[in-house]
Amino acid sequence: MTLSAHEEKVLQELRDWQQQMLKEPSLMNHFTRGMQQKLNSYIPEKVHQAITAAIKQMIRAVLFGAKFTTGKSFPQATLELKETMARERIEFYKKTAAAEGGITGAGGILLGLADFPLLLSIKLKMLFDLAALYGHAAEDYRERIYLLHIFQLAFSSPQQRREVYLQMVDWETQKLHLPQDINQFDWRTFQQEYRDYIDLAKLAQLIPIIGAPVGAVVNYRLLQKLGTTAMNAYRMRWKEQTYLDLLPPANAPVL
Repeated sequence: MTLSAHEEKVLQELRDWQQQMLKEPSLMNHFTRGMQQKLNSYIPEKVHQAITAAIKQMIRAVLFGAKFTTGKSFPQATLELKETMARERIEFYKKTAAAEGGITGAGGILLGLADFPLLLSIKLKMLFDLAALYGHAAEDYRERIYLLHIFQLAFSSPQQRREVYLQMVDWETQKLHLPQDINQFDWRTFQQEYRDYIDLAKLAQLIPIIGAPVGAVVNYRLLQKLGTTAMNAYRMRWKEQTYLDLLPPANAPVL
């Protein structure tokens, strides 16, 4: 199989990204993780349960509702064309998120609190669009679980990131063992990792005067991080699927 120049470049970038996903946490990461866990231990269990339930319902409403199931797909497009369109969509959502963060940041605490569900919807909508561009139908329950994994991968600590990444490798096999009940998904870890990742940056958005520019910049960068993670996650699927396509059928005669 002959690869194009773009595909060769993609494979190199993918290898670099995969190494980052498997990188062991640094001493500073361990220290930060310990501090976050200590702070979380001071939060009453009822509060943790309430936050987990709220985030779970919020994401399920978006992820498994009918609102974001559509997305334009281009099955005959080359990988290079798909990635050009993917980058355009990421740029669009980065600007949308920046505008939303600027508006809610300028509104003080009340509007700042509204930023959380709004930003979450923008992130998930972008993931739906990117899934379609790379040729994966988000109507499939298992593809929506993959979206959750991408989300986790982008917004988790180095310790959790490695674990999530390993759950995504060889997805065509992994997805066959997924539970049918979405309630079995580890929502507690999901919400806690997400909160720990963005809390400090987003708290500054609630401060008068500086809230607007901080909200715009933070949201822009969060969408960039998610977009880059999603592109590499789907590149990994492309690489694995390309390899699978080269294998002979199971019932093919051995020559």
